[in-house]
Amino acid sequence: TVFNIILYLDHLSSGSRLRQEDTPPRIVEHPSDLIVSKGEPATLNCKAEGRPTPTVEWYKDGERVETDRDNPRSQRMLLPSGSLFFLRIVHGRRSKPDEGSYVCVARNYLGEAVSHNASLEVASK
Repeated sequence: TVFNIILYLDHLSSGSRLRQEDTPPRIVEHPSDLIVSKGEPATLNCKAEGRPTPTVEWYKDGERVETDRDNPRSQRMLLPSGSLFFLRIVHGRRSKPDEGSYVCVARNYLGEAVSHNASLEVASK
């Protein structure tokens, strides 16, 4: 019927309109290299755009970073902006869990975007 054809055309136009609005992620603010003191807070910035809003994950030396979203007791917090905030930098003689090379990865169903590398180095006293 004519009614069904109108519904079908309406469905097609709304579908194509949605697809045009959806965009793959892109990094609009990349993290920068940091030199920080042991025990101090630090932030690695990352901001991504895309539709739907991309999820952001961080990787250090190729391994996914555990944040407060995975473990509420974590010293590393994933901020709403996508930045990675360290409550305090942990650094010992044997264990240097925060020092390394970081990237943020933004993802949505259309793909992913990877930031530039940023190194976090702990200043020696």
